[in-house]
Amino acid sequence: MMVGRIDQLGPIQPGNKTGRNDQVRGGDRTDTISLSQEARERAEVYQIVELIKAAPDLDDLQISALRERINDPAYINGTISGTAGRIMDAFGL
Repeated sequence: MMVGRIDQLGPIQPGNKTGRNDQVRGGDRTDTISLSQEARERAEVYQIVELIKAAPDLDDLQISALRERINDPAYINGTISGTAGRIMDAFGL
């Protein structure tokens, strides 16, 4: 059995894009997205978890030093007095 050519192949012609319009129609339409309350809450929880993961670790030495500063009345009184003084200065009192 012998199969002959059906049609001769011609040189490749540059393609014409038919049925395509380069201009966008309906320019007054806009896309919108709406998120459910559950999706917003999950996104917020995800952000908080990521912030916690990125936070530096505190060691016991740092925590005990902070506790000592907080329990020291001179530190608290000095900090409060300094802050109160700056507030009074800001208001010109």
